[in-house]
Amino acid sequence: MIERIWSGKSWCYLLLLPFSWLYGAISLFRRFAYKQGWLSSWKSPVPVVVVGNLTAGGNGKTPVVIWLVEQLKAQGFKPAVVSRGYGGKSDQYPLLLSPETQPAVAGDEPVLIYHRTGVPVAVAPSRSDAVKALLAQYDLDIIITDDGLQHYALQRDYEIVVIDGQRRFGNGWWLPAGPMRERAHRLDSVNAVIVNGGDCQANEIAMSLEGEIAVNLKTGEKKAITELGNAVAMAGIGHPPRFFNSLQDKGVRLIATKAFNDHSEYTLQELQILTPHQEPLIMTEKDAVKCQHFAQNNWWYLPVSAVLKDLSVLNQVSQLVTTRKKLVYDLKQ
Repeated sequence: MIERIWSGKSWCYLLLLPFSWLYGAISLFRRFAYKQGWLSSWKSPVPVVVVGNLTAGGNGKTPVVIWLVEQLKAQGFKPAVVSRGYGGKSDQYPLLLSPETQPAVAGDEPVLIYHRTGVPVAVAPSRSDAVKALLAQYDLDIIITDDGLQHYALQRDYEIVVIDGQRRFGNGWWLPAGPMRERAHRLDSVNAVIVNGGDCQANEIAMSLEGEIAVNLKTGEKKAITELGNAVAMAGIGHPPRFFNSLQDKGVRLIATKAFNDHSEYTLQELQILTPHQEPLIMTEKDAVKCQHFAQNNWWYLPVSAVLKDLSVLNQVSQLVTTRKKLVYDLKQ
């Protein structure tokens, strides 16, 4: 139902408009208050790059974070990642992730980023606390924030917005009448706009998510996704149909699909009933990090990577880090 409302296919959004106006008024006031200095913000001594979105729900933001981190590492820089850690509940913050950190504590996306990239990752409701904790432990060149475009308490040097190229902004209204955290005109003030699938508009950068090799959760075996035969797919992400459609586009024969809420916690029992005849169960890598400790032999996940042919974002971020390092070096001389 919410998808129909947010996409503009239902008039029910009209009933929610008063709440959207209130949400929008608060959002605009907070941003204005930070710009005027009425609310305090903190500036990191190393550059901060925000990878966020304007809408609720999955847009492909985390793959962009991973892509940017891996590209910066390949160039010899020392990046780290901070996140709110949505879905996780830690006894204390800021929390620096370790190989033993579980998604229930840190959130699924930070754990995924930590294991995929191998860089330091910290989570905290206050992103500035997470950045300070990282800088106290590591020698870093740059901080990437996974989400946090609207977290103005942390100053940023570069902003990237990721858009779902198929859904884009739906009916364009603020939450809850629409999917918007901020209205589309916010794009005028960001440094880069990356579009995940669909058609790009002027000054937008096209991105695709690519991955053909499935990994078995239990054994680590790797196999072409098309070799799994008739399969069941599940996803607990912002927009599960995108995952299901991508599998079918790759030639996977899906006999059933099951969509869960974003950041869902799973039990062995509820996933086992999805494959009563031991059919292959295919899930996202984000789901897999939460199922690893009770994985079954017929469970597989599909790692995907962001692919951008236009490297202007990487070049600009690299130049930002290089310039800041030179400035710090010159000041020390």
